[in-house]
Amino acid sequence: MSMNSTKKFTEGMEYMRHAEKCLKTSLFKWRPDYEGAAMDYANAATSFKNAKAQSNCKECLMKAADCYRQQHSFFSAAKSLEQAALVSKDMGDLLGAVDLVERAGRLFQENGTPDTAALSLEKGAKMVETKYPDQAARFYEKAADILMLEDRPRQSAEYLGKAARLMLKMKQYDQAADLVKREIELQEEGENRVVVGRLIICLILIHLTRGDLVAAQKAFDAYRSFIEQEEVSTIEILLEAFDQEDEELAARALNSPFLKHMDVEYAKLARSLGVPNSVSGLESTKRSDTIFSVRSDMQPSSLVASKTPLSGIIDDSTTCQFVGMSVEGTRPKDENEVTLDCDAGNIGAAAAAAKIDSEADDEYSEGLC
Repeated sequence: MSMNSTKKFTEGMEYMRHAEKCLKTSLFKWRPDYEGAAMDYANAATSFKNAKAQSNCKECLMKAADCYRQQHSFFSAAKSLEQAALVSKDMGDLLGAVDLVERAGRLFQENGTPDTAALSLEKGAKMVETKYPDQAARFYEKAADILMLEDRPRQSAEYLGKAARLMLKMKQYDQAADLVKREIELQEEGENRVVVGRLIICLILIHLTRGDLVAAQKAFDAYRSFIEQEEVSTIEILLEAFDQEDEELAARALNSPFLKHMDVEYAKLARSLGVPNSVSGLESTKRSDTIFSVRSDMQPSSLVASKTPLSGIIDDSTTCQFVGMSVEGTRPKDENEVTLDCDAGNIGAAAAAAKIDSEADDEYSEGLC
């Protein structure tokens, strides 16, 4: 410590000793002097801050908050906790800062100042949103709930919008959709039609990202009157593209300028949106890659299928009908080979069938030539 820091630290310790004296009782002093103690702890915190003794500073601020609370000065107590949260942030203890901000918000509410409580929670959210976006989103939701009780739908909706964007960053699309729905209801209550129209488009993009085309269509049908006519056409094309699984049509709709110039998180969502392919088509493509033939020199215990003339298609744990004979297929480590277990009595039939298939294929090839 430098000379000045040492001096400030000593000064802080002196204030702390004086505060402790204020809290003591005696024969002629029946009640602690919480007001005097709170002031001394606040002065001590300032001295420790100047001395760069952060842990001591935080301790004094929390003790000052407790003294203020004892004398029902909830506003001053909350302010002390806010300062302690900032010190926790500087110390790298973000989770400690989260707890202190939450306590400060409750005290502001007890004091009857909901606006200040909401602002305090917003400060806390900004403080931790980079490292703990889930906690920040929770703070924004709490701030929205506080303002809803005060009948301020637009301000409440703004906080819900911030929480929704954080949920999108974390790829928690279900929670984001719920928050946007609440935001739409509040903006509709505040008669802000333009914002409602944009939010409906945001909700549709979230539903499409979730893979819920039905929910996206329902949202569009319910609120299409709030959307600008040009944007309505684009959304209709987008929904049709997803319904028809037309990637080219979807890309054309997603290339619309108004989607590109939405809020950052929603613009990113639009860029990353892709039309899901048909599941059955993908499965059939995968299965068609595995084509097998049976060799007559196989042992009775197994048959080997390889990617040669077509006589059947086999997938993992699939039963194949092969010339009136059922065989069980399992995929070994070598992806080019499939082992078929069958009865010894059926080996001859299987081999003969394979031979016939092979000869038929050769004849067909010769005919083509």
